[in-house]
Amino acid sequence: MLRIHNSLTGLKQEFKPLVADEVRMYVCGITVYDYIHLGHARMLMVFDLVQRYLRESGYRVRYVRNITDIDDKIIDRAAANGEDWAVLAERFIVAMNQDCLALGLQVPDDEPRATAYIAEIIAMTQTLIDKGYAYVASSGDVMYAVRRFADYGQLSGKKIDDLRSGARVQSNDAKLDPLDFVLWKMAKPGEPEWPSPWGAGRPGWHIECSAMSTSLLGTYFDLHGGGMDLKFPHHENEIAQTCAACDTPFVNVWMHNGFVRINEEKMSKSLDNFFTVRDVLKSLRHPEVLRFFLLSSHYRGPINYSLAQLEQADETLLGLYRALNDAGPGTVNAESVAKFRAAMDDDFNTPDALAVMQGVARDLNQAKAAGNSGVGMAGDAAATLRHMGRTLGLLQQEPGAYLQRGVSATGFADAEIEALLGARRAARVARDFAESDRIRDRLMAAGIVLEDKSGGITQWRRA
Repeated sequence: MLRIHNSLTGLKQEFKPLVADEVRMYVCGITVYDYIHLGHARMLMVFDLVQRYLRESGYRVRYVRNITDIDDKIIDRAAANGEDWAVLAERFIVAMNQDCLALGLQVPDDEPRATAYIAEIIAMTQTLIDKGYAYVASSGDVMYAVRRFADYGQLSGKKIDDLRSGARVQSNDAKLDPLDFVLWKMAKPGEPEWPSPWGAGRPGWHIECSAMSTSLLGTYFDLHGGGMDLKFPHHENEIAQTCAACDTPFVNVWMHNGFVRINEEKMSKSLDNFFTVRDVLKSLRHPEVLRFFLLSSHYRGPINYSLAQLEQADETLLGLYRALNDAGPGTVNAESVAKFRAAMDDDFNTPDALAVMQGVARDLNQAKAAGNSGVGMAGDAAATLRHMGRTLGLLQQEPGAYLQRGVSATGFADAEIEALLGARRAARVARDFAESDRIRDRLMAAGIVLEDKSGGITQWRRA
């Protein structure tokens, strides 16, 4: 029985899809004005995991993750660069897809762009005006009247009067209430614009997700996810807009992932501790190391990024690949899989699931050490470990090739290592053990670990 922590109720509850065996799931994606960073990577990884596990559990999943391709940040960055906003957005969409591919993320079933849903956004905005939840301000912007929606604050737990007391109204503010937010923004000279009943302009951020999600998944669907920073005001505003426009509940279960911290400090550009995914991947043995690191903490809590934590993830993942190396075929062990699934059914508890995998790896190593008598058990343990890894998007590489990968591009190339190993084999055949030892020591000094097998075979890996 899968249980998920619902941000709306604050409780961990049994997951029951609205339609039996079907899950409709929407996740707030990336605003494409720069390369994705570790915070984005965690959000993307969490909900990639969620949809993988739901499919693994037998559900028919429709996974929608949007792209915000029109926004103030995109317009401002394009102006600073002296390039067209659409060209900049497309460039970073390509970069985002490259990074997602490197991280082993599965492609969503739908990846709508805000600019492709202008008609739906305008229609929902007009509905909100007609129902009295929105108004055209003196500035020409269309605003949502927060106080008209009685349940505002249900997701975040914030009270309108408390928010109002902390707000400041400027003399030139066209809002009727400082908490009101924009649905349709009048375009300034030189900005991108689309025609609307209220004049040329562009959508506000919050209305984009309401229009895209309901257009693709219906007005009431199963799961909505995103980073903890979106809980308020973005997701709160989505609820207000959608429930008011559609006269239905909006989302059954809300999920939010925790922040990434850098050396125990919140990751931010102002602290200059901001890392893009592609910069981090340059220093890793393989992108799976970052995936393993991000899955090693429970999705709802914060995760601390540091070199030491990343090195620990690298070594642990190496241990799993070492266990799989040279293991033969076998049958998946149902008892071990049941323990793994029990962890995942407990609100996607990946730390406990990874602990089960490490236990299976220990059993695998013991069976391999037993020699011929343990071959069958080793094969079964290896099959079980691979099965669990597929669910998490881990252990997808051929073990021998993975163990030969280096942490960086420095040192010997693979071809150079193979050539030196050939020279070492020739020296050993000629009983020139001094030369054989010299080559071994040279490789070890470069971080190349050799494992001599029977039959004169030597396997190697980078330390």
